Amino acid sequence: MKTTEINIDGLVGNTHNYAGLSFGNVASEKHALQVSSPKKAALQGLQKMKLLHDLGLVQMIMPPVPRPAIKIMQSLGFASIGDVPETLLASLYSASSMWTANAATISPSLDTLDRKVHITPANLVSKFHRFMEVLHTAHYLKQLFPEGNFIHHAPLPAHALFADEGAANHMRLWREEDNHSINIFVYGGDTHKFPARQTREACEAIARLHQLPAKNVLFLRQTAKAIDAGVFHNDVIAMSNANTLIYHEDAFDDFDAGMLSGYNVIKIDAKHLPLNVAVSSYFFNSQMVTLPSGKMVVIAPIECEENTQAKACFDRLIDEGHIEKTYYLNLRESMKNGGGPACLRLRMQLNASELSHVNLNLRLTDLKYNQLVAWVEKHYRDELSFTDLKDPLLQRESEQAFSALSSLLSLKMEMA
Repeated sequence: MKTTEINIDGLVGNTHNYAGLSFGNVASEKHALQVSSPKKAALQGLQKMKLLHDLGLVQMIMPPVPRPAIKIMQSLGFASIGDVPETLLASLYSASSMWTANAATISPSLDTLDRKVHITPANLVSKFHRFMEVLHTAHYLKQLFPEGNFIHHAPLPAHALFADEGAANHMRLWREEDNHSINIFVYGGDTHKFPARQTREACEAIARLHQLPAKNVLFLRQTAKAIDAGVFHNDVIAMSNANTLIYHEDAFDDFDAGMLSGYNVIKIDAKHLPLNVAVSSYFFNSQMVTLPSGKMVVIAPIECEENTQAKACFDRLIDEGHIEKTYYLNLRESMKNGGGPACLRLRMQLNASELSHVNLNLRLTDLKYNQLVAWVEKHYRDELSFTDLKDPLLQRESEQAFSALSSLLSLKMEMA
């Protein structure tokens, strides 16, 4: 059965800032308290979406979670945002829902025993500022993929034993010629410096809920070396698309490429790309996609083009025929918080019937792109500092921005 892969990118919210909330994310901590540009961040993200659209792919939009998180604030006993201490203010204003790779894990009907698409929102219990996104994310996913045509599961129990950070720790390999697939779930092992954010128990639960045949599931453990180097998600150390997996030699414990016989498995050696360079350039957080022509290309952060070793690795992949081309994009506003091209997107593979039920109000078109650019230009600040979060006008600006976006996307949105 012919299928179509759709990409779902998170639209950057108007409160995008650098609060350094993500311990273990080297870029986030490095740029903590610097001045951000919400307008640039949103426009850069939209330019990435437009490139995928222009390349002929189905590009969908995930709206940002409304901020500040008023209901959470009230549940903590604060009457207004002005009463909130600095230690909590940045969390209530976080725009981290932009990294849609953490929104959910999705299994296509091709893989599941009941031949249904299964969607499980990530519980994101490892970080408070991300945990607050979960209910809104689940709400958006149900509007994007209406219930009745897609199976929506509740997030896993909100406990550290089942810590789940979504598709950033899930890879799917698929051979079109014989319709064979392997779902790879990656979890964290013991570390010394930074905590792991995905548990094996969470991975196993999702595999069961999604009715994935055990023979087509592989669980891999991240190395402590990688996590302590700043690899907080698997998509910072490995990337996959269609029948191809590209990974760093320090990515996994006890991994043998023979586990994936019949697939194109490519190891990047540390001598060609040291672990610290892989993390700083976000080489593996590039987005691999298959074009309508069947050719595979990569959307990479511009930092890879600027790094001699990272660019040489991409050039080698092209020379060896693994990919056709690399597009380098400026996503610096996201990158400073530790999110590259792959962090910004979620993806799923749908057949024609399933695709017909998707909410097309959230599909990017040339017209919608222009409308969203105009919306950003009108409602987003050029600069935002940590102290600006105390500005009472920011809350009003957010409410106005989300009201306008709700109308633009014909989407039911409520302030958090």
